[in-house]
Amino acid sequence: MRDLLETDPWIYNQILDETTRQRTGLELVPSENYVSKAVMQAMGSPLTNKYSEGYPGKRYYGGQEYVDNIELLAIKRARELFGAEHVNVQPYSGSPANHAVFFALMTLGEKFMGMDLGCGGHLTHGSKVNFSGKHYDVASYRVDRETGLIDMDEVRKIALRERPKVIISSLTSYPRRLDFQAFQEVCEEVDAYHLADISHIAGLIVGGVHESPFPYVDVVTTTTHKTLRGPRGALIMSRTENRLHDEHFRGSKKNLAQLIDSAVFPGLQGGPHVHMIAAKAVALREAARPEFKGYARQVVRNARALADELMAQGLKLVTDGTDNHLMVIDLRPLGYGGKGKYVQNALDVAGITVNKNAVPYDDASPFNPSGIRLGTPALTTQGMKENEMEKIGEWLGNAVKNYHDVGLLKKMRQEVTKLASEFPLYPEYEVLRDPYQVQNPIHELVKR
Repeated sequence: MRDLLETDPWIYNQILDETTRQRTGLELVPSENYVSKAVMQAMGSPLTNKYSEGYPGKRYYGGQEYVDNIELLAIKRARELFGAEHVNVQPYSGSPANHAVFFALMTLGEKFMGMDLGCGGHLTHGSKVNFSGKHYDVASYRVDRETGLIDMDEVRKIALRERPKVIISSLTSYPRRLDFQAFQEVCEEVDAYHLADISHIAGLIVGGVHESPFPYVDVVTTTTHKTLRGPRGALIMSRTENRLHDEHFRGSKKNLAQLIDSAVFPGLQGGPHVHMIAAKAVALREAARPEFKGYARQVVRNARALADELMAQGLKLVTDGTDNHLMVIDLRPLGYGGKGKYVQNALDVAGITVNKNAVPYDDASPFNPSGIRLGTPALTTQGMKENEMEKIGEWLGNAVKNYHDVGLLKKMRQEVTKLASEFPLYPEYEVLRDPYQVQNPIHELVKR
């Protein structure tokens, strides 16, 4: 990165510091992963210079022959990988992808159902502070208060009462499997569209360790940067034909695929990010390789091993375990309700990156909730397995219970760095000073 160093040394050094943070710590945020150098090279290519408003063969600018080839290949790879009839690879990210589906299937003010944010759903599934909650009528479903599990009988009861236009099956901090067939049966009973947001579990589905939403659902959205291990972007996949025929389309002759495509462009987006589409295509090819299935299986094995060790350390997990790549620690039994931010910051000092997260029926503020969410995709990419998960679980148990002990956390940091060094990440980058030893506001937060 010599040109960057000469042009903007401040940004250059921040990038190296961040790379050092990733290389010397343990990344346990379940929505993060490490992409290959090939994916990064596609993102940093001259494709970023090209403006390609429109779709292959129907662009509004010249010079599109190579861009069309790239987008068509990305579409082909996604269709084959997921078994989808139709794919749109242009969405910039997961939230715009969900917005486009809403735009295609509903009019403003219509009703949909999604999982409550505090019970494991996403902002775009009906939060009042998000466009989904501001522009549409939301009927949320929640998990069972005792078990933390989705109760499909309760989902059906709410659907029959509310008669939503769309029902979303999805998870963001729900550690169990989704029953797409059961959701589809509810959708058919109330004549609703079924949208599956598989952003967190796309890689697990491709790897064969989670049920696929196809052929049950009408539309699927996913980000490409979580368990799928690709660039920051999204896909929308769907049936071609419309299963439902309603007044919303006002005599439109467009099928379901055309409705979604026109919602993405020109409905909500302009020119696509061609360099990111190329990177998506690279990641999709990587995910089609046989070894990716082994990766997905190891992600789940690692998550279960980590969950078992955390519970052995006396920590309470939402639903008492996991079926997928993530788990949520409930801090309330430790007397740390509303302390999630402080525990997260403390773990940063130890070099362990997690995220504060609400737990079901949490009375604390979302800015300082009562839970910690963590997962195993990134550590599995580095090559770690069950033995490392047991060691990390022991550290986590000690750090969470003693999050206020800065001396303990700094000592633990040395052990964390030693373990991370055994699984080198991006070795071609220079390692600078340890960013955790630089004076940082995080240290002051922990002290308070």
